[in-house]
Amino acid sequence: MKIAIYSREIKIEDIPFVNEMFEILKQHKINVVVCKTFAAFLEKEISPSSYPTFSTHDELKGVDYLFSIGGDGTLLETVTLIRDTKIPVLGINTGRLGYLSAITTDEIRYAIQSIVDGNYELDSRSLLTLSASEDFFGETNYALNEVTVQKKDTSSMITIHVYLNDEFLNSYWADGLIIATPTGSTAYSLSCNGPIVLPDSGNIIITPIAPHNLNVRPLVVSDETKIKLRIEGRTDNFLAAIDSRSLTMPISTEIEINKTQHKVNLIRLKQYNLLSTLRNKLMWGLDKRN
Repeated sequence: MKIAIYSREIKIEDIPFVNEMFEILKQHKINVVVCKTFAAFLEKEISPSSYPTFSTHDELKGVDYLFSIGGDGTLLETVTLIRDTKIPVLGINTGRLGYLSAITTDEIRYAIQSIVDGNYELDSRSLLTLSASEDFFGETNYALNEVTVQKKDTSSMITIHVYLNDEFLNSYWADGLIIATPTGSTAYSLSCNGPIVLPDSGNIIITPIAPHNLNVRPLVVSDETKIKLRIEGRTDNFLAAIDSRSLTMPISTEIEINKTQHKVNLIRLKQYNLLSTLRNKLMWGLDKRN
C-alpha cells in the first residue's frame, strides 16, 4: 500500500500528531510519499525527511490513497493534484470547521486501521468545469465547491446574464454569482443564503451575491444543465474563481459551466455520515436557552 501526504505548513502544536501518524504508517509497513513543500517544512521544524517527495500530478502514479492534513481549503487543493485518477482522499482536520476534512487528529490510528482493513466507504463528489474562449485555468479548470464570478476594482455591481441550456433565465444585478456543487452548498453559497443540498442529489445551485432585487433567490437545477454566463459592468474586467483559485477576465468573456466527467472520491469512515456532520458543524438541535 502506498499513501501520499499533502499539507501546507501546520501549527507547531500539531507536530506531535504528525509524528504519531508517520509512526503508525511505519508500523503498518505502508509506503509513504510526502508533498515537497510539506517535506521542506518538516525538515525545518522536526528533522530531515527520509520519505520520497512529490509535487506534480504525474508523480502520484501508484499511490493508493492521499491524506490531506489541514482544513477544507487544503483538501480543495488536492483536487488539482489527483485530477481524474480517482485516488481516494482522507481529510484530516487541523483547521477550523472542517466539513470535508472531518477526521480529527485524535482518530488517526483508527482511521489508518480502517483503511488497512478496508472498513470505509467512498463518497463520490461531482465537480464543475469552467470553459471560456481562452484557456484561463489550464488543465485544472474544475471545482469541487463552486465557480464564482464577482465584480472587481469598483463599488458598482455587475450584471450577469444567465442561460440554462441556451435558454435565458435571468439577468442578475449583483456583486456576483455562485455556481455551486452539492459539496459547495455548505461553503460560500451557504453564507449567501443558498440551500444545503445532499451530495448525491444530482444538482447545481445558482446563488446570487448581494443581489439588488430582493425577490431574487437561489435556484437549484439539474447537474446535466449547461450554464452560460455573460457579464456586463462599468469596468473592463471581472473576477472569476474556481474554489480558492481566482484570476481576472475581460468583461467580454463568455463563460460556460458544466458538470465534469470525472468525480472525486472522499474516504468516509463507517461511523460517519453527512447528516451527523451537518448537525455537529451547524449545531442543529442545540438551544443555548436551556
